[in-house]
Formats: sequence, C-alpha cells, structure tokens
Amino acid sequence: MKTNRRHWIKTTSVSLASLGLASSFAQAAEPKAKAKAAAEPTPSFAKKSKMRLGTVTYNIAMDWDIPTIIKNCTEAKFEGVELRTTHKHGVEVTLSKAERAEVKKRFADSPVALASLGSAFDYHTPDQAKLKKDIEATKEYIVLAQDVGAQVGVKVRPNGLPKEVPVEKTLEQIGRSLGELGVFAASHGQKVYVEVHGAGTSLVPHVKTMMDVANHPNVGVCWNSNQTDLAGDGFDHNFNLVKKKIQSVHMRDLYLDEYPFRKLLTALNDSGYTGFCFAEIPASTDPVRVMKYYRSLWLAYQGLL
Repeated sequence: MKTNRRHWIKTTSVSLASLGLASSFAQAAEPKAKAKAAAEPTPSFAKKSKMRLGTVTYNIAMDWDIPTIIKNCTEAKFEGVELRTTHKHGVEVTLSKAERAEVKKRFADSPVALASLGSAFDYHTPDQAKLKKDIEATKEYIVLAQDVGAQVGVKVRPNGLPKEVPVEKTLEQIGRSLGELGVFAASHGQKVYVEVHGAGTSLVPHVKTMMDVANHPNVGVCWNSNQTDLAGDGFDHNFNLVKKKIQSVHMRDLYLDEYPFRKLLTALNDSGYTGFCFAEIPASTDPVRVMKYYRSLWLAYQGLL
C-alpha cells in the first residue's frame, strides 16, 4: 500500500508539473500567435464591398424598353443600368422635357438606379469640324443625363489613333476635349468618363496622359476590362496609373480566365471604389437567369458568398 501510494503521489506530481509546463508554454506562445496574426494583412475579401452591380444595355438589354430593364434588373438584383445610345430604351436627346421627366420618375420610383448614359462620341479625329461637332453633341447628351437624373454622368470614348497624326498630338487633343466637357458637365451636376477603348487608345498609359491633359475633377475613366490592361508593365502598374480616376467599370463575362477579374475586384475594393460595375455581356434567350449567375460569381470573387 505504501509503495502504491508513493508511486501515485510521484506520478501525479509529475503529471501536474507537466500540465504546468504545458500551460506556461501555451501562455508564452499566445502573445506570439496574436502578434503574428496582427502582422499578417487582412485578406481583401474580408473587407465589405461598397461597390454596386449593374448592366450596360449593350448587348444583353439592347432590345429592352425601360419597364423591362427595371423588371429584369430588379429580379436579378442588379442595382443600376447604363443606357447605351441607339438601343430600344429610347433615352435620346430627341426626348421632350415631359418625356425626360417621365424617364427620371420611372427610375426614381424603382429599386434600379439610372446610373449613366453610354454615348459613342469620341475626340481623336484629325477633322477639326467633326471634333467640334462631337463636342457640342456630347454637351447635349450631358444635359439629357441631368434631365433624366443620371447619378454618375456620360460615358464617352476614343476609338483609335489616326496614323497620319503623331500619337502625342492625338492624346493631347482628346485630353483637351475632355477638359472642356468636364467644365460643362460640372455646371450640370454630371461627370464625363472616358472608356478605355480603341486600337492604341486602350493602352492605359495613354489614358493616363488624357487624364493629365484634361486635369478636371469631373473627368474620369471607365475601366473596360481589356486584355491591353495587362500590357507593358502589367495589370498592377496600369491599374495604379488611373485608379483614382475610375468612375465606372465595364466587365465582360466573368468566367473568362484570360482576364484577372478577381484581382480587378480586389484592386477596386482596396482603392476605395464605391461605384458601379457594369456587366457588358452578350444577349441571351434566358437573360435573367444569366444575370443571376453573373451576380453570384461577382459576389463570390469578392468573398461575399
């Protein structure tokens, strides 16, 4: 009995000592673990996104009138729309004051925002008469955007670099045109944003040059998710060139693995972008279902599903 008691006391003491030592190790390790966790950056997907999802009427909604746009976007939980000119919605400069007011009311009374108007005006032409005409036509479109209650403004674009003109001269001309339009847009509570678009003009460093020449807070960029975003020094470098000027985002089909869409959405969130991401996708015989899938992938890429 005495031997068993001494053995029990001995083994119990050793066990307690071991537990105490283990506890000491755990307490010592705990601050180190907390310090390591604090040192590691918070994943971008853990940050709540403030971006909103919408659609461009080009092409999926090009044959929809306004009631259909509102109905389908509401069902798919798309929060906004960019109305591209020439499409069935009919929001054009030919609308009367009463018709413009009706468009504004339809969207104001719905859960879908009329975010912007998508024009096809560009300013790269060497024909100065045409350039002046396009600038004046854009101003009419800016007034239309104000009248129908567009929340952001008007999308414009360049569409290439004329071969007979030095590149620098064309970029400066586009920038000066945008600057003039920025002043006009500001007086109407709107913004003008240039789509990263066109052969040569879709190179992001060229768009940065346009922004520098325009030099106006109401002039910005419509990021267009082109493969040229990866050119030169790569996506990160190009995105950082214009990230503070991005006012709108166009996105193709998100399943395309040739483009880093998850990286784009992370970069937008990290930059503090709170605007619209617009789906610019092909027409479908089952559009609402496609839009629902699109929204799910858009959320999943941000870690929100």
